[in-house]
Amino acid sequence: MFWYALLSSLLALGFAAYLAFYVLTRDEGTPKMKEIADAIREGASAYLKRQYSIILLFFAVMFFVMMFLASKGLMLYSMPFLFLIGGFFSALAGYVGMSIATRANVRTASAARTSLNKALRVAFSSGAVMGLTVVGLALLAITLGFAYLTNLYNDIGLATQALIAFGMG
Repeated sequence: MFWYALLSSLLALGFAAYLAFYVLTRDEGTPKMKEIADAIREGASAYLKRQYSIILLFFAVMFFVMMFLASKGLMLYSMPFLFLIGGFFSALAGYVGMSIATRANVRTASAARTSLNKALRVAFSSGAVMGLTVVGLALLAITLGFAYLTNLYNDIGLATQALIAFGMG
C-alpha cells in the first residue's frame, strides 16, 4: 500500500504541474487585461504575505506550547514538528493555489473572448491545480510520515497518534 499511496501522490502532483503549465501557456489578452491582472496579482501577494506573517506567529507559539507539553510527557516529541510540517504544506498549497488562480483569471477572460469552452477549460484546469496540489502534498506527507513514524516507534498506534498533529497543521 505504501508504494500505491506514494505513486498516487506523485501522480497528483505531476498532473497538477501539467495543468499549471497548460494554464500558464494560454494567452493573457490585451495590454489592459494584463495591467489589471498584474494589479490583482500584486494585491493577492500582499494579502498572502500579511496572512502568512500572522499565521507564522501562531505556529511559532503553538510549536513552543506543544514542545512544553511533550517535555511533560503529554504528547510525543514528534508532534510539534509534524504540526510545523503540516502548516508548511498547507501554506505551500495555498501559495500554489493563489498563484495559479491570479494567473488564470486573465487567461480565462481572454479565452472567453473567443470561446466559452476554452474559457471553461482554463478555469477548471486552474481549479484542479489547487485541488490536486492539496491532495498530492497531503498524501505524500502522510505516506512518508507514516512509514517513518511506524519505523521510529515500531507501533502503528503511536505513528497514527503523531500524524494527527500533521493534520492540525
